[in-house]
Amino acid sequence: MIRAPAARYPAVMSPTLADLPRFALFSEPSPLAPLARLSAALGDRAEVWIKREDLLPLAFGGNKLRNLEYLVGAALAEGADSLVTAGRRWSNHGRLTAAAGAVAGLEVHLVLSGPPTDPPNPGRRLDELLGAQVHQASTDDRAEREALVATVLADLRASGRHPYSIGVGGGGAIGAAGQVRAADELLDQARARKLAIDTIVLPSATGGTQAGLIAGLAAAGGPPIEVVGFAVAHPVEALQPAIAGILAALGDRMGRAFDPRAIVLDGSQRGSGYGRPTDEALAATRLLATTEGLLVDPIYTAKALAGLVAGVRAGRFDDQRVVFWHAGGLPGLFEPLEDLPIER
Repeated sequence: MIRAPAARYPAVMSPTLADLPRFALFSEPSPLAPLARLSAALGDRAEVWIKREDLLPLAFGGNKLRNLEYLVGAALAEGADSLVTAGRRWSNHGRLTAAAGAVAGLEVHLVLSGPPTDPPNPGRRLDELLGAQVHQASTDDRAEREALVATVLADLRASGRHPYSIGVGGGGAIGAAGQVRAADELLDQARARKLAIDTIVLPSATGGTQAGLIAGLAAAGGPPIEVVGFAVAHPVEALQPAIAGILAALGDRMGRAFDPRAIVLDGSQRGSGYGRPTDEALAATRLLATTEGLLVDPIYTAKALAGLVAGVRAGRFDDQRVVFWHAGGLPGLFEPLEDLPIER
């Protein structure tokens, strides 16, 4: 296999939105490690590495901790005493918001899609263990969940509280600032190892991670790195403008324009909808587990892994060094798959 030459990334980190308040939730970078046995199982057509966001330190880890550093920072700067956010009942973002609130001393209210399960599903049990107050809708209808969010916010304000509302998935320019920092971190690790990275592959749900990585890499300069997002929730035609909007908002804050043509999305692994496993995702999960001893969740990360596996086998990443972005979400492995509804 052809190995890429040593990296020549700039020594100066890219702009990281330093004017935004940040509440630190971790101090060490997530590991960057080679997947030599997986690469060999795929014919050594590409050199695959992994960015272990699942090893960030709170509540089973996950890339949403990066968003929450800035979202919690914004909440504290505004004098908030509580956080309110929403998601599906297995939400990685919801669980990590509960953990971040515990560390910051903020009350957390999670509004989760229904229907409730008896006994409560593993995700809800973890949320409550972390101290969150869970408000669960009776159905999986998004409009019902959004109405419940409005009610929770109104009740808190009426009682004299000061809640800070966080959008689903912690997206938007403030949350995505954490992913700009992630790009800086990755480039630091690449410089230290003298690695040239060609491509990053990741799951893309609300688009904040993909937008932040694109912005951070572009701001740093140096050799281009393609960021390929595999859509796991919304169709590509809906996700593309959402990412473009976040990218534009980041550009406004960072004082530069980012080219929306850098947004590369692939909808081939979405299957029948968000939260619905596919045969390809399950096969990719087993391949990674049996070659590297690593696990991925079936809701987000496994579908991007399936896209990576299919892409390598099809020659899409021939002779490239590819970094797979493990977004976390491992408690999703313990959710009863037959109860996972299709996102409306």
